Amino acid sequence: MVLYKTTNMTRLLLPLIFCAVALLGADDHHFYDLGHSSDRKEAAWVDSVYNAMSERERWAQLIIIRANLDQDTIYDRQVENLIREHKVGGICYFNLNHSGTVEKQAALTNRYQAASPRIPLFVTIDGEWGLGMRLRETTISYPRQMMLGAIGNNRLIYDMGREIARQCRRVGININYAPVADVNNNAANPVINDRSFGENHYNVAAKCFQYMMGQQDGGVMASAKHFPGHGDTNTDSHHELPVIPYDFSRLDSLELFPFRVLVQHGIGSVMVAHLQVPIIDNRPNRPTSLSRNTITNLLRQDMDFEGLIFTDAMEMRAVGKYYQPGEADVEALRAGVDMVLLPADAGATLNAVEKALSEGTLDRTQLETSVRRVLRAKYRLGLQKPQRVELNNLRRDLLSPQALLLKRNLIAEALTLVRDRPGLVGFPNLEQTRFATLSLGTSKTTLFQKQCAFYTGMDHFLNNGPLAPEAEQRLLDSLARYDVVLVGLHNMRSRAADNFGLSDPQIQLVRRLSERTTVALTVFGNPYSLKYFDQIPIVLQAYTEDPYAQELAAQALFGAIDIKGTLPVTVSPQARYGQGIQKRWTQPRLGYDLPEAVGLQSDTLLLMDSIMQAVIRMGAAPGGQILVAKDNKIVWHKAYGHHTYEQKTPVALDDLFDVASVTKVAATTISTMRLVETGKLCLDSTLQTYLPEVRNTNKAFLTLRELMAHHAGLQAWIPFYQQTLTTEKTPSPNIYKTQEAPGFDVPVAPNLYMNPAWKDSIWQQIFTSNLRDSKDYKYSDLGLYLTARTVQQIGKRPVNQFAEEYYYQRLGMSRTMFNPWQRGLAAHCAPTEEDKYFRQCQVQGYVHDMGAAMLGGVSGHAGLFSNANDLAKLFQMLLNGGSYFGTQYLKRNTVKEFTTRFARSQRRGLGFDLKELDARESQNISDLAGPNTFGHYGFTGTCVFADPDKNLIFVFLSNRTYPTMDNNKLGAENIRPKCQGVVYRALQQKRQGD
Repeated sequence: MVLYKTTNMTRLLLPLIFCAVALLGADDHHFYDLGHSSDRKEAAWVDSVYNAMSERERWAQLIIIRANLDQDTIYDRQVENLIREHKVGGICYFNLNHSGTVEKQAALTNRYQAASPRIPLFVTIDGEWGLGMRLRETTISYPRQMMLGAIGNNRLIYDMGREIARQCRRVGININYAPVADVNNNAANPVINDRSFGENHYNVAAKCFQYMMGQQDGGVMASAKHFPGHGDTNTDSHHELPVIPYDFSRLDSLELFPFRVLVQHGIGSVMVAHLQVPIIDNRPNRPTSLSRNTITNLLRQDMDFEGLIFTDAMEMRAVGKYYQPGEADVEALRAGVDMVLLPADAGATLNAVEKALSEGTLDRTQLETSVRRVLRAKYRLGLQKPQRVELNNLRRDLLSPQALLLKRNLIAEALTLVRDRPGLVGFPNLEQTRFATLSLGTSKTTLFQKQCAFYTGMDHFLNNGPLAPEAEQRLLDSLARYDVVLVGLHNMRSRAADNFGLSDPQIQLVRRLSERTTVALTVFGNPYSLKYFDQIPIVLQAYTEDPYAQELAAQALFGAIDIKGTLPVTVSPQARYGQGIQKRWTQPRLGYDLPEAVGLQSDTLLLMDSIMQAVIRMGAAPGGQILVAKDNKIVWHKAYGHHTYEQKTPVALDDLFDVASVTKVAATTISTMRLVETGKLCLDSTLQTYLPEVRNTNKAFLTLRELMAHHAGLQAWIPFYQQTLTTEKTPSPNIYKTQEAPGFDVPVAPNLYMNPAWKDSIWQQIFTSNLRDSKDYKYSDLGLYLTARTVQQIGKRPVNQFAEEYYYQRLGMSRTMFNPWQRGLAAHCAPTEEDKYFRQCQVQGYVHDMGAAMLGGVSGHAGLFSNANDLAKLFQMLLNGGSYFGTQYLKRNTVKEFTTRFARSQRRGLGFDLKELDARESQNISDLAGPNTFGHYGFTGTCVFADPDKNLIFVFLSNRTYPTMDNNKLGAENIRPKCQGVVYRALQQKRQGD
């Protein structure tokens, strides 16, 4: 008998690697020493069950049969009959065409377990990246191990193993054939490749250990595969027998290293690969799965392994090409395996075993030992009693928010910035950079492109096939006009033989583009493909096409999340193992995450969906957007309904809404704040100081502070438009024309142009309007008309330009503007009314407010269009004390002054609406909101509020005024405060459950 001893160096390193990873693991773990029973109850159960079985039943416990999910009822009955007839030890689920669901698997598990009432089955699966490996459409797929190899925080691997175990147990699985302990140091490996943690055996061992610990702490037996190491081969053992030609010193120090770590620290089982390793067993065409030197001498004796030993699938051609069914299974048992996985014919296997025993060519004692080892494992996995999967709420339990959040965290930690030669990642100067995106390998705008556009304006390009030279040149010429092109590689493949799904024209296109402009390349696929792109200056390795990866890659590029990953493999001189630029942002841009990431409960937030469905159903508004951000993360960002009740155009997240009086804070107030803190305006100076035209009016001695707090004694509003109508309530032809013409150049609506003299008339009416007798609180638009005029006078440009230049462009608020029709975006605006009293048309892309419309769409009290995403950026800046992504827009004291209650008010700050503190007054926002919450409402059915005590932003946008502004169901039903209240309840309920 040949024994292969561990080298001295490996013996020295094993304790070191264990210490390094154990510090990151759980406090306790299970050791699957199945060589004997130390528990009397276990020993008694094993003896009683063993003695009650016939010999054939005992040998049947050493067989795991295939159970496909995507077959018909005839097939399912055949599997059930095999279980009843042969009393096999277990089943292994497959779902080759992914048509089987998790519900079907759970129901079949109950059916199959019922067919084995005395000794429950091992229910097993290849779930290397979770249940989604086999149940792709109905369960979660965690990242493949290559991507996980990029993660520095190994505790996350433990958490993943623990969560996968929870999900496995929930569907009745008790053994998961994972982790893959192969060291993949061959880029051409067609079968392991991205299933491995990478090329570094220490990294592989550490992460396998954590994955194993998590699973086994969660009550699922782990299985290290593919012993003795399948990483360095370019042959797929599903089709042919790979050869591993190295000497034992190399095998022991590299391939065997992770297996030794796992064996020494409690792995429950090991799967033996179909490999030919001449240094261990030099018989021709002798797979390691049939090699006693490999299984008994090396694994069982030298490595002192007392867990279960499985073969790899016996259906594979690496075995089937050289051995007959039944014959190969006996050879595997003779070599020392405990369980034969997926024999071609279970009956033939049992017949061959009985024949070999009768001929004396198979050791009966060895088989009995394996049977008892199997029974001990079943006892320890709780299979000494009948098993049944609860079918109710199955998918909800599996797709828990916590499970999804873990997946997002894993992906975020793995993203790897391979290069950033120009140091641009984060893109701090959005206003100075023209962006475009180019997605290769797809014909549809990708989630990555859409997510990038949340950060700033950009144009999108696609290419999904070879281009004629002229078309390619046109594409390159178009893209060369941009400062940065964000290129995404999509629909890639894992195999080198397939060129990783990339075509030569695609590779050349990226290279040629990089010669014309700055390319930021994101690879949503195999990292080995990086070898084609060494000259690209910015490269982000995202590893997978998963939607979360696309979202998070965009966030990483724009500085919303830290970048921490390092390459798990060496690809080229410019992309080596361990390479990765770390980006840690002191103040990141707004990110996008799940509610649970910030302590909110998803199930509670779903109540807003029900409220919005009711809003649409009752005709309170045809559609809208809701956004919730907390702790600098947007965790709820949804579009609801349609532009109109005809339901022709669904509301999109990038659609614009007329925000009406939100303009007061999101344009006029923030512009005033800037002028105040630069000393150009004083809140307590009289208005005549800045506006000479009011010196001889009753407005002369009003102050900006009074105007912005609505304590200046002004009237609420003046219906200017009514003065311009005929007796038939139509626009007067003396004041309006249907086409732009000299003397009629103020666009009020499509095909309606006003005489500009009427703008002067509006201002004269404001200047000469009567004041009320008291300066108590009275909400007034007129104060913000005057404030915006002051901004224009002192800031040397109108409020729309001031806010655009100082805030919107720099913050990346590309969907925030006045007069969106001028930019060709009217169709992307939710219409606000079928105006039958003034403009006689559908109002879309033009401001709804009549006074603002008569001023050309720009005023201090109305006129702004935006979406929820953009408004969140602005209000996050305010929550941050005036700073955003490292740029200080306003001083903290300035923000504090304007968002603090006016001295004589229980509700109003300067420009900002605050929570009403007087219980005798009607409450304007949710009573659960903090007392320092600030924001504003809009007449069209909008609001935005920020709670500095909770670092919470709530944005609600709708067009409740469509088709008529007389519809006030939204306000009457308190829809906005109700939705806001849901957010606070989601936060409270999470905290109560902590």
